[in-house]
Amino acid sequence: MKIRRTIPPAAAPLPAAVLLHGAAGLLFPARALNRLTRELKEYFKVRHAFPVSSGKAALCVILRALKSLRPERDEVLIPAYTCFSVPSAIVKAGLRVALCDIDPFTFDFDQKLLPGAITERTLCVVPNHLFGIPADLQEIAKLCAAKGAFLVEDGAQAMGSSVRGRKLGTLGDAGFFSLGRGKNVTCGAGGVVVTGSAPIAAAIEREIDGLVFPGPGQAIAELVQAALLALFLRPSLYWFPAGLPALKLGETFFYRDFAINRLSGVQAGLLRGWQQRLDLSNRARRENADYFCRHLGIRQPRVQPRALLRLPVLSASAAEREGILAGSKEQGLGISSMYPAPVNRIEEIRDQFGSASFPAAQEAADRIVTLPTHPLLTRRDRQAIVRFFRKAVAPANSRSAAAISGPAGTQAGTL
Repeated sequence: MKIRRTIPPAAAPLPAAVLLHGAAGLLFPARALNRLTRELKEYFKVRHAFPVSSGKAALCVILRALKSLRPERDEVLIPAYTCFSVPSAIVKAGLRVALCDIDPFTFDFDQKLLPGAITERTLCVVPNHLFGIPADLQEIAKLCAAKGAFLVEDGAQAMGSSVRGRKLGTLGDAGFFSLGRGKNVTCGAGGVVVTGSAPIAAAIEREIDGLVFPGPGQAIAELVQAALLALFLRPSLYWFPAGLPALKLGETFFYRDFAINRLSGVQAGLLRGWQQRLDLSNRARRENADYFCRHLGIRQPRVQPRALLRLPVLSASAAEREGILAGSKEQGLGISSMYPAPVNRIEEIRDQFGSASFPAAQEAADRIVTLPTHPLLTRRDRQAIVRFFRKAVAPANSRSAAAISGPAGTQAGTL
């Protein structure tokens, strides 16, 4: 454990001042939750919003609601490279995971493969705006409409971003967001369901009615955890939790079982002023991503500006990636990997997919490194990351930093 400035790979700052609002939410939970629900509806311009205990809980609630509307369908189609929480929520909802390989330039569905992947068993298609890069929702929506499947947006990494004047997460039949500690804005943990559909909202409400609020003990624990998060997420102190193997920071897990509860009053209180925090966070992410793209010669996204949760880059090989990650860890620069395997290689569910392969998803799992973009980065941090990246890549391969990503990481639309 080295005592030095250590940059978190992903972070959403939690101002110390909101801890008082969290305490107020402990005393007056209904008031805090009603305020938050009203704000969510206003911000996203939707008729229905439901705060719950996590992003995967939000997806599970949506899936159970949709299943009640289309009981004859039992599969959920997702990209073969995505957060493990997505297939986890599908399994928890009692449904089958179906996969489609990704486009290596966007991390979205491969649009050439998608039409054949949607079948009469497909309950819904769940595109993810991975890293904050928008999925091609227009084409996906057309396919879903033609085949009678719902469209559920995974906005967990894109909260606050817009396409053509509408917020991501609100363009499908339903959408969900995550309020986890590494997302665009946080209350420690939490999730949000949004929809503009009255029938879907009614089905979701039936699911929500069966959920419980956290008890006082759990709510107090959430407040304590939030205080620790506000303190130790700072780069000046992050070396301490990062040096504790028992915390397993940065590791990815598949959970067969997890709690599905309502959001607590404490968590709702901690979200006081979340709109302003979210906008400031996304502004910093846009600026930091743009800085790295310019100084490392990475080609710009096809749609600008974009608030990226992290900046994804494909290394030339798995071996090169391991060198980059080891060097970054040594210097505390916050460069990290993402998900360690495509969904079909997740140990707990891999038998379901047999010999099926998803080469683009596998390549992403093997080669992706991500650069931090969060608001805790300083000018000196950004400069240090650029210097390290240039040295880590060019000398070993006799090529410029701009070429590190190969065909996927430097092309328009990837970052």
